Amino acid sequence: MLERPRSGELALLVHIYFKKYEPKEIVKEFHELALAAGAQTMALITGRQRKAQVKYFIGLGKLEEISAAVIAHRAKLILFNHDLSPAQERNLEQKLQCRVLGRTGLILDIFAQRARTFEGKLQVKLAQLEHLSTRLIRGWTHLERQRGGIGLRGPGETQLETDKRLIRQQIKIIKKRLEKVRAQRAQSQRARRKSQLPHISLVGYTNTGKSTLFNSLTNATVFVANQPFATLDPSIRRISLNNGQIAILADTVGFIRQLPHHLVVSFRATLEETQQADLLLHVVDATNTEKNECSQAVDKVLKQIHTNHITQLIVVNKIDLLEDMSPRLERNAAGLPSKIWISAQSGIGIDLLHQAIIECLTYQKISEKSYRLNLHTPNLSNSSPEHNDLSLN
Repeated sequence: MLERPRSGELALLVHIYFKKYEPKEIVKEFHELALAAGAQTMALITGRQRKAQVKYFIGLGKLEEISAAVIAHRAKLILFNHDLSPAQERNLEQKLQCRVLGRTGLILDIFAQRARTFEGKLQVKLAQLEHLSTRLIRGWTHLERQRGGIGLRGPGETQLETDKRLIRQQIKIIKKRLEKVRAQRAQSQRARRKSQLPHISLVGYTNTGKSTLFNSLTNATVFVANQPFATLDPSIRRISLNNGQIAILADTVGFIRQLPHHLVVSFRATLEETQQADLLLHVVDATNTEKNECSQAVDKVLKQIHTNHITQLIVVNKIDLLEDMSPRLERNAAGLPSKIWISAQSGIGIDLLHQAIIECLTYQKISEKSYRLNLHTPNLSNSSPEHNDLSLN
């Protein structure tokens, strides 16, 4: 949606602390998002407020500080690590004479660069249009000007009304196209279900090494990069476990803190692969000091998409970057694998992961058989003698 110079846009980063405690990694993550979008970060401006201000989101003192930084660094873009309302973005741009983008807009820009498949591009465009539809007024200062046109717009329709109508039409067209693509994918999913192969899905916070693990398990060559949202489109491969069993493995987009709900809804393709899974491999970065908070953010999204009931195996990755750390398998009270420590990059612990996956799938298969058996077996213990006599007659 936005053209960017090859050298990267000169950008200022703004993060406001509203709580006494916020994860230390949140600012580092924000910086990585800016770099992933192609921004050349000139400075980071932070502050502390009790609550967001209605007009500018920030206070007047902080506004003057940002204005001075824009002039000093000749910045062309200001990135906020927060979601701004359309009015706040418009007011900030008018005051600072510089383009302003909130967290959602930044993530959408990264998604636009990473989408490779036809469906992925449609999903990004849909999310962008839905986000843009509330911000059209930012681009127009001549709303009083009336424009008409044969076959395009009604008499007396303003430019803003025209653009809103055209965007609604594009959204409608994209949704129809997505439905066709989803119908085709549903056929593929039904075919996989008929094969009765277990379905495993990789989930986790962004940049935890899911794609590296996917390549290690499947011998694939999925794009891997040490940056957020390196994977956007789902990848699906068959894997052969150590006992000869065949399973289907899906690599999915990483989750992130404060992921807007409408983005979760827009990216149904990846999420549906997670919803169809028999087992979730929840990949965690062992080197991340805020890994518990990141895991909570992932669990929150899984709950949003109604997949929190699926069996999870926690895979703590990147142990090769820690001292005196060797692969190990932890079990829950029932004796089943619950957490495993590995390195997808070096291959340490991959055989142990195979073993854990086999145990989880085997237990799940036995549980399903037991459930079906109980479902079809009549419970005679609760039947009265009279009922039994009638049955025998």
